[in-house]
Amino acid sequence: MTLDLARLIIDAGFVVLIWAVQLVIYPSFGYYSRTDLHFWHKSYTTRVTFIVLPLMFSQLILGIVQLWQSQNWYTITSIIIIASLWFITFLVFVPLHRTIDANKLIENVCSILVLKNWIRTILWTVLFAITLINFLYF
Repeated sequence: MTLDLARLIIDAGFVVLIWAVQLVIYPSFGYYSRTDLHFWHKSYTTRVTFIVLPLMFSQLILGIVQLWQSQNWYTITSIIIIASLWFITFLVFVPLHRTIDANKLIENVCSILVLKNWIRTILWTVLFAITLINFLYF
């Protein structure tokens, strides 16, 4: 398997996952009572971490290797998007999820998750699109 094919598979997995999170998972949080969300969320975050962390590390490592091998529009743009996604995830979303886990819900945290997650949804969709273009044409 080539690095380009591996990246395409990883990025495709992420685009499917992020759209499911954006359209189904995060909006469903608003239907739970505060107590039910607190208990469900702990289970959800533990389970989803087994999917998200391997994908994120694989994407980062492959992006770095590709950038090391060749500096072009694709590898530079990719690593910028990947780094942005890491920063956004750990600086914005991890604290929001910790708020729910601590049962200290800030006002409208579920709406905030959905609204702010559009940034990651767009970035992972763009990343998949440029990976697909790179795979098919370069």
